[in-house]
Amino acid sequence: MRLLDRLITRALRGPLDALVAEKVAEQVAKDVEERKLDALYAYRWHGERSRLHIHETAIVNNALFNMSGGEITIGEYAFFGHDVAVLTGTHDIEQFGRARQLAFPRSGRDVVIGDGAWLASHVLVLGPVTIGEHAVVAAGSLVREDVEPYAVVAGRPAKVVKKITPPAE
Repeated sequence: MRLLDRLITRALRGPLDALVAEKVAEQVAKDVEERKLDALYAYRWHGERSRLHIHETAIVNNALFNMSGGEITIGEYAFFGHDVAVLTGTHDIEQFGRARQLAFPRSGRDVVIGDGAWLASHVLVLGPVTIGEHAVVAAGSLVREDVEPYAVVAGRPAKVVKKITPPAE
């Protein structure tokens, strides 16, 4: 029975993921219409929606999430400015034509954004990377390496420009 379960799961994974993505997109469209939400507050995603984990208290505005190469996890009270892109995908530069389009890792490029982190507008995050709790990423920055908790980073690539003193316990 175990082999049969695995075969059924494998056979249904693609269609099921597509159906879930379609239903989530329909719900977002319905929410936008019913509540007259501005497009600036509806995020987009590419890949398996089940690989995107956004805490219910996080605010991501109109971010773009690409989960083709890993999972994305966004912690409690994290928040984004507008037009933030978080990408787990990459392509094999040694390939050409259609092969380059199709050659990318399916896992191992996870992005974790810690509790209370603030990513300002137009930030680009390229996984694999972890942005620590309560870190701040300045507008327009490119994050290619881990960001320590309570660090303020800026630039392309992002570098530490300041440390924030954690609150006293």
